[in-house]
Amino acid sequence: MFSQTVEYALRAVVHLAYCSPAASTTEQIALATKVPQAYLSKVLQGLSRTGIVRSQRGIGGGVALASLPQELTILDVVNAVEPLQRIHQCPLGISSHGKVLCPLHRRVDNALAMVEEAFSKTTLAEILAEPASSKPLCDVQAAMEVLAAKASKKSEEASGSACEVNPECQ
Repeated sequence: MFSQTVEYALRAVVHLAYCSPAASTTEQIALATKVPQAYLSKVLQGLSRTGIVRSQRGIGGGVALASLPQELTILDVVNAVEPLQRIHQCPLGISSHGKVLCPLHRRVDNALAMVEEAFSKTTLAEILAEPASSKPLCDVQAAMEVLAAKASKKSEEASGSACEVNPECQ
């Protein structure tokens, strides 16, 4: 139902929520979320343009959430990269339908309305705090890769601003 871009954006902001308020490098986010780094860079640019994330270049820089995880909803993230498109009139352009949707398109729009409502009521903080047998992005292998990447980058170690892997994942 959702594009790969939306999936990647959601993974990135969940990772950044774990790290909040600290910043992460694009490489760290890519390793932790299993998103190709070049694609991730484009996704992060879109999230930056819409004010979901902020980025800073240089030593101690990186990408971080622009808001607190408690203030950012899943719908905010989805709409930042690919806004949900509700159906307000016949998508086939049938003039006799006007603004009255046929049964098929009314049901599609009703489903979109339910998704929109659920996503608007769900914050990143709620996603991270939800009790579950698995945590988002908590792949031990990915966590170890992030730690290995961090250890190999002396400049990031010196800055002290890079995100640590979420301790709940280990």
